[in-house]
Amino acid sequence: MASAAASPQREPTPSAPSAPLAAAPSSSIPQKRTLEDVHSPAVSSPLNPEPKPQKVQLQVPDDGQVMAREKRTKKDSLKKRESKGAPDSSRATPDPKQAEPQGELAPIRYKLANPKPGDFELSREPVFASHHEVQDPEGKTIEFLETSDHVYNKKNFHYTHCIADPAFPSMFYYRNTEPPPFAAHLSFEDTASHMYFDRAGRHVTSDKGFRMCRANVAVREGRWYWECKVIRGILKNRGEGDPESHGHVRVGFARREASLDAPVGFDAYSYGIRDVAGQKVHMSRPKDFFPPGEDIREGDVIGLEIQLPSERLQRKIVQGQYNPAIDAADDGDGDGAPEAPNIIRDRIPIRFKAHIYFEKIDYHATKELEELMNPSPMASGHNAEPPNPNHPAPALRTLPNSCIRVYKNGLLVGTPWTDLLAFLPPASKQAQQTGGREALDDGTLGYYPAVSVFRGGAVEMNFGPDFWFPPPGPEDTEMEGVDGPPRKTTEALRAVAERYDEQIVEDIVYDIVDEVGFWMQDGGKVIDRSARDEKAVAPGSEEIKELVQDD
Repeated sequence: MASAAASPQREPTPSAPSAPLAAAPSSSIPQKRTLEDVHSPAVSSPLNPEPKPQKVQLQVPDDGQVMAREKRTKKDSLKKRESKGAPDSSRATPDPKQAEPQGELAPIRYKLANPKPGDFELSREPVFASHHEVQDPEGKTIEFLETSDHVYNKKNFHYTHCIADPAFPSMFYYRNTEPPPFAAHLSFEDTASHMYFDRAGRHVTSDKGFRMCRANVAVREGRWYWECKVIRGILKNRGEGDPESHGHVRVGFARREASLDAPVGFDAYSYGIRDVAGQKVHMSRPKDFFPPGEDIREGDVIGLEIQLPSERLQRKIVQGQYNPAIDAADDGDGDGAPEAPNIIRDRIPIRFKAHIYFEKIDYHATKELEELMNPSPMASGHNAEPPNPNHPAPALRTLPNSCIRVYKNGLLVGTPWTDLLAFLPPASKQAQQTGGREALDDGTLGYYPAVSVFRGGAVEMNFGPDFWFPPPGPEDTEMEGVDGPPRKTTEALRAVAERYDEQIVEDIVYDIVDEVGFWMQDGGKVIDRSARDEKAVAPGSEEIKELVQDD
């Protein structure tokens, strides 16, 4: 604690423009407020543009001048500021660079120190350690590995690998990158803890209760297909003394807001198929889907197809501009030019052990969908109207001509869901309590292939293009119409593996767009990296933040 002598001197209280109290005695008492002052409103309004202070304390010092003490502003406690949604200063690096105003849709830019030499090295995969081995239904040995030395997506933050690039002339330095394996696979970061993978990220299991893992790619529009094989689950041919199952699995699609510490289909942000009775699950409500008496057992291959309308149509829906009489057909981009998505990425480089990640604020559950999942008499009334494309609440708007189809061993079982919930902002919102901004699309939104495993259940993923059971062609597929009978589709069904390549291209384009914007903020000049610019470093920050996270 600093000494009293080191404390700064208190400035004298400013004087109010009042006349000396000539008639007041030497021991004068402060004068009473007039009736006009007592009833003067404290809040500014058009009729009262300059209100007087609500409470004014008067002092009479030795010189006889009346002094007005300014009302002190009470500071909120840390707990109260957090309840109001103040940014969590313990996570994101503070002090963004104060540049000229760019508007709400400009990415936030931070003051950063010069990169370290290691920041230019390629990203590395996690550290793998052997955990256990299992036999698949065909007798092949699968080694499951425990991953370590990598960050997990949790606590409202989302992490992607990044690297410093010497070709970028601005002071931001960093861009997206991909670690091995360079293909569509289950994400080692976008998963719950205590899940075990193979090195290719295609096999997954867990010895704990239900938990989920998302793939490293998301689909946003079009028709996409992937499949998975049950390695450990309900036994197909039970012998005497054999258990009923070696664990359980669920497969489906999940959005960014879906909880990783729960099975697919637990909330309104994911759709899942469970192995027991082949039931469909959404918002924790299992319903019959497979034929009676049919389960998903070891060795079965489940194919999942998702169909989403164009992003142009989706933006009309979430912005409240959808007209079913005109837009239901979703035929191309209309009369105008194609509309590109407005991707805004607020991100900051974070160190975690031997890795460099971009830390981004993730999307969080909305009140409307929480009420939809758990209806109660205390709800705000959004549940009075079922989800539809023109719902008053953006989070409850649905996507026409969207659906999920399920195949078993190459045969179409059916379409468990149609009219999927919209995911583009403002249907999805970033976590406000950690400093997120509403109505921003950072490019990570969409429906992700997802799988959940339970106490030994294991799954092998196949994102294509070489499938065990290739999906049907467009001439053999019917689309569900908004109104009227189904109709044939001419859109080809694509492997999710192709989406991985598209996602890489999108990241490159968005990195260049951001870099050009930052470079223009620097006056169009190439920054001299050999000389350290002290002005480019945040006060008191000689290095980017070192992230501490429990494994």
